[in-house]
Amino acid sequence: MTVAEGGALDWLTGLVERGGVAVLSGAGLSTESGIPDYRGPTGRSRNAEPMTYQRFVGSEQARRRYWARSHVGWRQIGAARPNAGHRAVAGLEARGLLAGIVTQNVDGLHQAAGARQVIELHGGLDRVVCLSCRKRTPRAELDLRLREANPGWAAEAGQINPDGDAVLTDEQVEGFRLVDCRSCGGVLKPDVVFFGENVPRPRVDQCFALVGSARALLVLGSSLAIRSGLRFVDRAAALGLPIAIINQGVTGGDHHATLTVDAPLGVTLTGLAAALAATPQPLPAQ
Repeated sequence: MTVAEGGALDWLTGLVERGGVAVLSGAGLSTESGIPDYRGPTGRSRNAEPMTYQRFVGSEQARRRYWARSHVGWRQIGAARPNAGHRAVAGLEARGLLAGIVTQNVDGLHQAAGARQVIELHGGLDRVVCLSCRKRTPRAELDLRLREANPGWAAEAGQINPDGDAVLTDEQVEGFRLVDCRSCGGVLKPDVVFFGENVPRPRVDQCFALVGSARALLVLGSSLAIRSGLRFVDRAAALGLPIAIINQGVTGGDHHATLTVDAPLGVTLTGLAAALAATPQPLPAQ
């Protein structure tokens, strides 16, 4: 169902105040931090072609293109700060109202806002993994190494994609030097799940377990256009859980939703947090 704005806030407050809520967040939650999305309002005119795992591992030129563009894009992703929506979610967790958070985002902004029970479904851009020895290192370390390997190289991007991929010309990419794993000389990849790559099964199972233990599911800023996130909404529906979706635009899970709210995330979640703060918390059992 869809209800009027005031009624939606009352319904959401009643849902969340009882606790045990699992959160599934998507790119729409981070747009107010300056990170664009692929399918929401900031992404509708975007002609983005995300890197695929197959192209990345199969072509050194594809890796050069990716890392040159990502080296520029990381400046914006790394400098992004949590917005009111992230802070509101962290506040709900601090009050003990959440069972946990599954995020499809790779920007680390939930954690930066103070949330602790976060499963990064698609990994995080703040880490790099070697495809040979599987050693993980901080992205900041790689950023420094790439700067040292490319003295004098500078490029400005006209557009940044949600995965931190900046749009550069072939001329800007040409001559960009890659660096390999310091431990084994292997190929370095951001510790994120590319298109065409599977989310590790233990991580998927962890997300399903979280949904299975929850009393309700709250979807924030996800179009649910791909199976990766939609499957958890499907599971919640199969379990008969109440499902609330807050997103700008329709989603692939609206047919399962008990409530849909088409509104900006920051103001909506701030309003929810304020309403909950005005609601007396139940006294502990004697």
